[in-house]
Amino acid sequence: MMEIQKRAELCFPQLLNSSCRKPTLQWSKAVLLNIVLFFISLITAALNLLVIISVSHFRQLHTPSNILLLSLAVSDFLVGLLVMPLEIIRNTACWFLGNLMCSVYVYLTGNITCALIGNIVLISADRYVAICDPLHYPTRITVGRVKISVCLCWFYSTVYSSLYMKDILIEPGRYNSCYGECVFVINDIAGIVELVLTFIVPVSVIIVLYMRVFVVAVSQARAMRSHVTAVTLQRSLNQTNRSELKAARTLGVLVVVFLASYCPYYCYSLDNENVANDPSASFVVMIFYFNSCLNPLIYSLFYPWFRNAVKLIITLQIFKYDISEANIL
Repeated sequence: MMEIQKRAELCFPQLLNSSCRKPTLQWSKAVLLNIVLFFISLITAALNLLVIISVSHFRQLHTPSNILLLSLAVSDFLVGLLVMPLEIIRNTACWFLGNLMCSVYVYLTGNITCALIGNIVLISADRYVAICDPLHYPTRITVGRVKISVCLCWFYSTVYSSLYMKDILIEPGRYNSCYGECVFVINDIAGIVELVLTFIVPVSVIIVLYMRVFVVAVSQARAMRSHVTAVTLQRSLNQTNRSELKAARTLGVLVVVFLASYCPYYCYSLDNENVANDPSASFVVMIFYFNSCLNPLIYSLFYPWFRNAVKLIITLQIFKYDISEANIL
């Protein structure tokens, strides 16, 4: 009887001592949790797909800032379509997809996360130039240069993830202690490099750039409200128009939400070496991934063009002739 019960607790009963134990979460709770998380994953992919279609289809939206939002939406879309479902499987059930898919999952997670962070850095740099050096913005930040920057961001993410995870790519499942789990372990040196390149440097750059943007935006807003001299007001209006300030505030909300979800995740991983098998870590990880669902909601709240584009997409008007030239701003 004890032998039968022990086998029932294993992911692969036929493997006996080589198999991992099943997660201890009750069946009813596991089903409910999976339904909720998969629904969030589906919503994340759908909302970001709307952003991708909107910016790609309508020519009026082909601006440097929107190209960066498009790249961010692609990374968020991949999080909802691939990373979140695999993370749900890994944390709420036995890993039954094999060692090769485990390596693919780990690589995708690292690659997409790195690209997502890079996109946030590029967005911060774009707003910094737009607010702090508005006269040179049209010449310095062009659509062509932004596209090159986005390509370099994804190329860097791919190369960095390949080097960082070469061990598990060469030998899938090398860190798994039993069949039914998917684990990735890093050594101390690699952990320090990751800490610097994926947390300290990008977060510091984002904070410094947006602190500068915030200071300049506040000074511009005060100048606009000031009635000391007409010259000061006119100069202020010429330097930074209200649309740029509004875009800076909107993207500032996006950056703050990103930092609020990313910092707890990374701080938790620093204090816990075995995050992959820690049940309490799954909540922090899913909060970080949930940020990908919040970004399109931020666009819908602050960007009228996104709401207008979604209406045209949902009503299938995008299939009309020359609709890509429509004025949706």
